Amino acid sequence: MATIKIKDLSFKPFINEDELQPLIKKVANQINKEYAGKSPLFLFVKLASYEGTESKGTVNELIGLNESLEGRDVIIVEDIVDTGNTLEKLYQIILDKNPKSLKIATLLYKPEAYKKDFNIDFVAKEIPNNFVVGYGLDYDGFGRNLSSIYVLNQ
Repeated sequence: MATIKIKDLSFKPFINEDELQPLIKKVANQINKEYAGKSPLFLFVKLASYEGTESKGTVNELIGLNESLEGRDVIIVEDIVDTGNTLEKLYQIILDKNPKSLKIATLLYKPEAYKKDFNIDFVAKEIPNNFVVGYGLDYDGFGRNLSSIYVLNQ
């Protein structure tokens, strides 16, 4: 993996695709074990709080929830948890819909940046508080399609 340029920034390789697959399987196995015999509802709701490489601190809901969550075991699936601002808003929206249980699963977690009190239940990988792109993560809409994760070259 070589250094790449997205818009005005340079990113270097951080986690390659081959490293990501076992991380995802680890979380899947944890969830399968904990929810054996149950049918949890997995939510991939799109919320945004970033502008460029900085969290704006406000959350813009892009796609809402369209089904009843009442009495359901719900797992929020996140690509990355950093400050927790986006997750806090989503968490409250879901709690207001009276689920039986609510847990959070994330591919990447930045404990140095996290500022909230609720638990992140399933974490594939903890990473430093650096800006990353690829594997669904973007920089102003670019880089999301990369099959590996790259970190801002500082």
